[in-house]
Amino acid sequence: MVVAGASGLIGRTLVECLRADGVEVTTLVRRPAQGPHEVEWLTSGEPLDPAVLDGARAVVGLNGASIGRFPWTPSYKSTLLWSRITPTRALARAVRELGADAPQLVSASAVGYYGSRPGARLSEDAPRGETFLADLCGEWERAALGAGEDAAVAVIRTAPVVHAEGVLKPLLALTRLGVSGPIGRGTQVWPWISLDDEVRAIRHVIDARLTGPVNLSGPTRATANDLGFALAVRMNRPYALRAPVWGMKLVLGPDATEALLTTDAHVVPDALTASGFTFTHPTVEDAVAAAVPPAS
Repeated sequence: MVVAGASGLIGRTLVECLRADGVEVTTLVRRPAQGPHEVEWLTSGEPLDPAVLDGARAVVGLNGASIGRFPWTPSYKSTLLWSRITPTRALARAVRELGADAPQLVSASAVGYYGSRPGARLSEDAPRGETFLADLCGEWERAALGAGEDAAVAVIRTAPVVHAEGVLKPLLALTRLGVSGPIGRGTQVWPWISLDDEVRAIRHVIDARLTGPVNLSGPTRATANDLGFALAVRMNRPYALRAPVWGMKLVLGPDATEALLTTDAHVVPDALTASGFTFTHPTVEDAVAAAVPPAS
């Protein structure tokens, strides 16, 4: 297996999980390689040598600067785009050059692809939205499909991961201080997934050799209030102080607010469930309980 973007939360956990099961993993790193299981890339301007992927069962591309860094200035928007498109194009090119012997390409995307669609049920065949994040995901997926028509390509549209290093990061501090509460209306539907199910789902995509778009999101509908209240209950803290939309736009910027916090998107994992995947954490309350120790 080859993994790019192994320093992030998902990549790091995926590599640990694979190696714990005895799977040989090569990671692509943007620094001098430290050992036989690392390969330096994207530092010299040279394309990725297709031989690095030769013989691998799959190559998983998880590169991308954090969308949780605010505000999204024009400069940082460029970083968000470059950090996803450039590595994905490099992987797709290498896969294309290997032809029939190429591994499956599992390329990251995000549920931001759908934008905000109140009241809609968003399975993999739903059209792309109209936000900056939707446009970014569209470009990201097009880069992966550059591997060619004959390549086995899966684009995994990942929901925010319920983890202390994921979607919970900004909420934990507020909840601990007792100043958490509804974000805007609080009734907007938020896609979500536990870290354990995220990694299990990526491995399932590889094992089942799924292709095309695959939503990596929890199976049970949850609102922003459901997530926030579950966290407050777990930490034995109040959940009452509403965060106004105008204040979030002022601090975070309109793009980040609308794409991440006030977006309303009921994303469903139809491709996963149809292929036999079962969730370890089927509700957002389960995911919060797995990620956060109970209050003592």
